[in-house]
Amino acid sequence: MRHILFSFLAAALITGAPVAAQAACYADYKARRDNPLKLHYGVMQVSSCDRNGARGEVEQRLAQNGWTLLNVLSVFDESGLEGKKANAGQYYLRF
Repeated sequence: MRHILFSFLAAALITGAPVAAQAACYADYKARRDNPLKLHYGVMQVSSCDRNGARGEVEQRLAQNGWTLLNVLSVFDESGLEGKKANAGQYYLRF
């Protein structure tokens, strides 16, 4: 087991691949639920800082909770969080 871990770390150092976690990414989105119609704006943490990659993750998490994704508005880092907290209300980092 140690040999495998050492090999992984050595390969990461040689190739320059980051071993530490990547900076946190967030997406803000609009979603809906039918019967009765409900709309919400929310913010969630995502693993991909790419808008297209984040879209799939947001869509899947919302669907698990009965919501349909309408649009991913933007993907941003921690510096953009505070400005969106008031607008997202109860859907701020909920999913």
